[in-house]
Amino acid sequence: MQKQSYAFATEDSLKRWFYLGLSLLINATGHSLTIVTNLGSAVWTASAVNLYHLWPLSLRATLFLCGVIVVLMNALLIRKFIWKRIVGNLLFTFPFSFLIQLFTQLISKSRINSLPLVLRVIIDIFGILCVALATSIYQRANIVLHPNDDFMQIIRFRYVHGNATIAQMIHYIPPVLIMVTTFLTSGQLWAVNVGTLICLFFQGTFIGFFDKHVFKGLKHYDLNIIK
Repeated sequence: MQKQSYAFATEDSLKRWFYLGLSLLINATGHSLTIVTNLGSAVWTASAVNLYHLWPLSLRATLFLCGVIVVLMNALLIRKFIWKRIVGNLLFTFPFSFLIQLFTQLISKSRINSLPLVLRVIIDIFGILCVALATSIYQRANIVLHPNDDFMQIIRFRYVHGNATIAQMIHYIPPVLIMVTTFLTSGQLWAVNVGTLICLFFQGTFIGFFDKHVFKGLKHYDLNIIK
């Protein structure tokens, strides 16, 4: 009986790690498509892109710095420093930031921006859906999360009774404030377009949909930590 329990736990753990790896690739693809088409990135990514254009740091460094700040916000929200969780958040930002920069450079070499506007809008929306799907997957696997998505998950399950739509709207307040500030400072707005508006109003709904309809066997793990 003990061997069966151990085998089940090992299989469960491998499944979660597989989904985490898959979600990282889907996430990087989605974010990179929205950055290259420049028709609206996911809201947090758009705020980082605007900061990136405002100061001399690379996009990768900007994404990582934003992640560190959100890690501190998350600790305040759950009212404790869980070092394992914090380290996991920070570790997530390394492959996340690296893959986005790499995929963005690769996709930039394609001819996407020479396509008709309608096709580029479709590609941008596809990228947004990829980000929502990836977020749904790694939030459920819940091994390590990007600080931004951990922020959303904390709000969702600790403060708004599991409602993904409301949690996502609240979780977008900081990046919107960042973009307002950078716009007032530079007079320019980058990576903000129709795709950003779709993210702002519907990303939480997309995540909730994918939770229920894609990889149904993947449940939300370890929610007791944030509840």
